Amino acid sequence: SEILELAANPDRDADGVVLESRVDRGRGVVCTCLVQRGTLHVGDIVVAGSEWGRVRAMTDERAQNRVEAVPSTPVEVLGFNGPPSAGDEFVVVDSERRAREISEFRSMRSRDDASARSAVLVNMDQMFLQAGEDGLQRLPMVIKGDVHGSVEAVTSALENLSTDEVAVQVLHAGVGGITESDVVLASASKAFIVGFNVRANPQARELAQRDGVEIRDYAIIYNIVDDTKAMLEGMLKPALREHKLGNAQILEIFDIGKVGKVAGCRVTNGLARRGAKVRLLRDDIVIHDGTLKTLRSFKDDVREVKEGFECGMSFENYSDLRQDDVMEFYEVEEVARTLDS
Repeated sequence: SEILELAANPDRDADGVVLESRVDRGRGVVCTCLVQRGTLHVGDIVVAGSEWGRVRAMTDERAQNRVEAVPSTPVEVLGFNGPPSAGDEFVVVDSERRAREISEFRSMRSRDDASARSAVLVNMDQMFLQAGEDGLQRLPMVIKGDVHGSVEAVTSALENLSTDEVAVQVLHAGVGGITESDVVLASASKAFIVGFNVRANPQARELAQRDGVEIRDYAIIYNIVDDTKAMLEGMLKPALREHKLGNAQILEIFDIGKVGKVAGCRVTNGLARRGAKVRLLRDDIVIHDGTLKTLRSFKDDVREVKEGFECGMSFENYSDLRQDDVMEFYEVEEVARTLDS
């Protein structure tokens, strides 16, 4: 800074940036600010984002009380009516009326932006409707944390879990304890609430129990990520894996009255099983894929026939069978998928 001759004017109203904010049980809203220009005094009226307040007290990095903070000084400020977001710029204004006007305007604009982002997804029916349109299933949640840095870290970590099939939908993320308004929002959107180092007040917890809203309390981000990942994986459609059972070759075709065409076959490898799926191959080309109508051995209905034995078979709703055709038996199993697969 000396080489670049960086300088700031201390003889003006202060402005700077919010580094962090939190709600302290004993002191209220505590906001860590870095003064960039001017001098911040106890008693100044400040606006940061959509929050405002009068500076009641300031402490430095040694927890010593300060009555003023000059440029390049980080201080903890008490007096905001709500926790501003990390990264918000703060400015000193000349009156409480002006501070309220700025705060109300920014709050209104923030609400309009949030409404525009979530207007299509305010309830489960609409969520499934959109999922049907774009193929994306969404997991709605409300996130509350102790400090803005934690809330941003949790939100970012969960949103990074999203794929082109499933995604986390954060309806609201904020600092402070879980309130009744959080429960109302979660209830209307069929979402659950994640609390990171915060708890619900008694009224909110009672309302959540009444409305069936799940509140999950966490102290470690990795636990939130792991649980959310498991829920997203549960929303994925299972993968279908084919398991080959065996082949049978048609030796002769019999036309039996009401039954229709029955193929006399020999199982050449593996086994033939009733209930399994069957492909009919002619010259190594699949010409039909269906299910068996009958599987008999020595005129008896059987569940399966092993390699080397002969049997009689017929397809369900298909009769174009020829000598030397091959029947390929297979099963399809559903395999749970992960977000990485």
